[in-house]
Amino acid sequence: MTSSVPIVMTLAYLGVAIFLGLRARAGRSMNSLEEWGVAGRSMGPVTLYLLIAAGSVSAYTFMGAPGWAYTKGVAVFYVVIYLSYLALVAWYFGPKVWAFGRRFGHVTQGAAIADRYESPLLGALAAGVMSIASLAYAVLQTIGAAYILHVMSAGRLPIWVGVLVVLSCIALYLYASGQRAIGITNAFQGVLMLAVAWAIGLWASQRFGGGLWFGDVFTTLRERDPAFLTLPGAQGDMSFAFWTTSIIVSMLSFMPPVWTQWMSASSAHTIRRSATWLPSYYVVILPMVVVGFIGIYSLPELARADTVALELAMQQMPVWLVGLLGAGTLAASMSSCEPFLHSVALSYAKDIAQPAFKLSDAAAGKLARRLLLPIMALIVAPVAIAEPSNLVMILLVGLGFATQVLPAFIGMFFWTRASKLGVLSGIVMGFTVTLLFTLVWRNPLGIHAGFWGLLVNLPVFVAISCLTRPASTAVIERFFAIAAPARRRLSAAGSEDLVSRG
Repeated sequence: MTSSVPIVMTLAYLGVAIFLGLRARAGRSMNSLEEWGVAGRSMGPVTLYLLIAAGSVSAYTFMGAPGWAYTKGVAVFYVVIYLSYLALVAWYFGPKVWAFGRRFGHVTQGAAIADRYESPLLGALAAGVMSIASLAYAVLQTIGAAYILHVMSAGRLPIWVGVLVVLSCIALYLYASGQRAIGITNAFQGVLMLAVAWAIGLWASQRFGGGLWFGDVFTTLRERDPAFLTLPGAQGDMSFAFWTTSIIVSMLSFMPPVWTQWMSASSAHTIRRSATWLPSYYVVILPMVVVGFIGIYSLPELARADTVALELAMQQMPVWLVGLLGAGTLAASMSSCEPFLHSVALSYAKDIAQPAFKLSDAAAGKLARRLLLPIMALIVAPVAIAEPSNLVMILLVGLGFATQVLPAFIGMFFWTRASKLGVLSGIVMGFTVTLLFTLVWRNPLGIHAGFWGLLVNLPVFVAISCLTRPASTAVIERFFAIAAPARRRLSAAGSEDLVSRG
């Protein structure tokens, strides 16, 4: 395709994103952690709904999902399952996290952990471990965005140029407006992605499936290659064990950007309303999965599976629809890249640098903004330019590491006896096992490395917690007054009953 329409439409989207992101500041000072980090805790339900929804589907929707459908088949639907569970997680835990932030002044996940266990070291460790998953996710989205610019320009923009262009645009409005920029741009990106995904999916179904009904595509696939419709898939590499443990690991990963998004809400009720609506957005994935299935028999010799939707568009679709796909895919990539870059900079400043160098909140707020550039330039850009091969596997590996922080949340919401040494020991052991089973012995017995990490992590966490001193009573009562008020009332009632009997 030689038309310039696709790249013009894609770059026009970049211009709109920069405009919206810069305007989101609206004259406010962004040097405070409260404002730059959590938007002054002011987001309404619709903005929060689109912020969380657009941030969670990402480039996976337009590249990863069609790619997995093309190579692995129905295993691709793991993401729909875990995202639906995450809506339940948001409904239950989101209001509690918001209340922690409002009452105790938390702006990061690490700050909540440090406060609950009275240990800045543990907060810093959790922030460091979580940053591995967050940076992996940011790299994944940056690769997707750069590749879009490369394809839409018919190869004239090299990948490395695309990486620099995308990161520069994000840095510009993220530095200027922080979480407010993420909120307004994700709202716009979320609407755009939903419209583009269904336009592309319905067009592809009509063109190659004989009608708008997606069922015809599945019928054709069942007749031609039914292995794609069952596990372990046509290639035989997606076992029930790996598929199931991937879902579990993904579900148990309390990623820092989501935590920050919950704390950005205007109220606990706002989070519940947004979480109730969330599953309605995840239908955005279905049409792009159908495009991947269509590619199985329309583009049988494709060299790179993640590009199946783009290749189908470039070869068959009208130029305006190709441009729309370019803008939509770029929106998907950037909507997820922004919050992860933001959360890493925020965590490094608040959870690591502030306690280490005794910084004031004002100094930490300024540092968070300034850390964006080195994080992008020294970590995200070089890795993205190297182009790791499988986008979805990058995500799964990152989530495996993030899951190892689970003990900290068990102690925050459920178990008062959890101690900082128990959590610390569990994280270190789980992280070590996950690292070994990712780099040395990959996913033994077909089970996700992160799940193996949890199998070691949780028993160590429980055992060490039972043998060591928990946090002070005042801290436990303060947290569990929010996390489990009914349990606290029952304990108080039981104590009063014992006193009256005595």
